[in-house]
Amino acid sequence: MKAIIHYFKTIFAALKTLVKGMAITGHYFIHPKEIITQQYPENRDTLKMFERFRGEVVLLHNENNEHRCTGCSACEIACPNGTIEIITKRVETPEGRKVKQIDRFVYHLSMCTMCNLCILACPTDAIVMSNDFEHAVFDRSQLTKILNKPGSKLMEGVRH
Repeated sequence: MKAIIHYFKTIFAALKTLVKGMAITGHYFIHPKEIITQQYPENRDTLKMFERFRGEVVLLHNENNEHRCTGCSACEIACPNGTIEIITKRVETPEGRKVKQIDRFVYHLSMCTMCNLCILACPTDAIVMSNDFEHAVFDRSQLTKILNKPGSKLMEGVRH
């Protein structure tokens, strides 16, 4: 007999919480001024993401197509799942020294967990997390990006 009473008490408790939830929903249905839901994608033009939002990794370039990446691979080492690949080449400086320079900065967005460890590891602050959040594509190969722009070079004053 105890089991049957417990069974019906559980049903009544569930109905009570259901009615309470429906009352809250009904309140917002009757008072639409209080609605805070974003109407995405209709509000795409006015939508602003939070400053601390982590979207994707971006290699910063200035107006002269220069970046701060020295090719040290600290971001590649810090990445827990191999999202970043730094492909370097050796270049001779006017002084006759051979220095490492990035050939390609490959970023696999499909593997990225947006953990921010690569940004924290970068000694020259060459990369940042952007606020972009729309990454839906039909072909996964489009999620592999080359972050250094064609013809870009190391910014003057950044040490190797």
